[in-house]
Amino acid sequence: EVQLQASGGGLVQAGGSLRLSCATSGFTFDDYAIGWFRQAPGKERERISCINSYDRSIKYGDSVKGRFTVSRDAGKNTVYLQMNSLEPEDTAVYSCATDQSILCWPKYTFAGQGTLVTVSS
Repeated sequence: EVQLQASGGGLVQAGGSLRLSCATSGFTFDDYAIGWFRQAPGKERERISCINSYDRSIKYGDSVKGRFTVSRDAGKNTVYLQMNSLEPEDTAVYSCATDQSILCWPKYTFAGQGTLVTVSS
């Protein structure tokens, strides 16, 4: 069973940093693209970052370019999202997902519970 679980959220002041983790299981970690998404209250889900399984290339959403960095640890079957220079507008539930494809952006097919990030001004 394909499973993904995001963790690492919390409360941080504007300008601060957090690192989120996406632990995966139930599939070969190197086989699928994994995307990070977020959804703020009253807003649509937004694509944040994605790393593909073809050539490990990475994409970022325009709102986080230059501030967020995605990385992966194949030994731990985990993808990380380092978030710097956080802004109140980054407040949202963050989650990770895959749709068993190799290229970005994956559909929100397999996704676990998200983790809440709250940025105070």
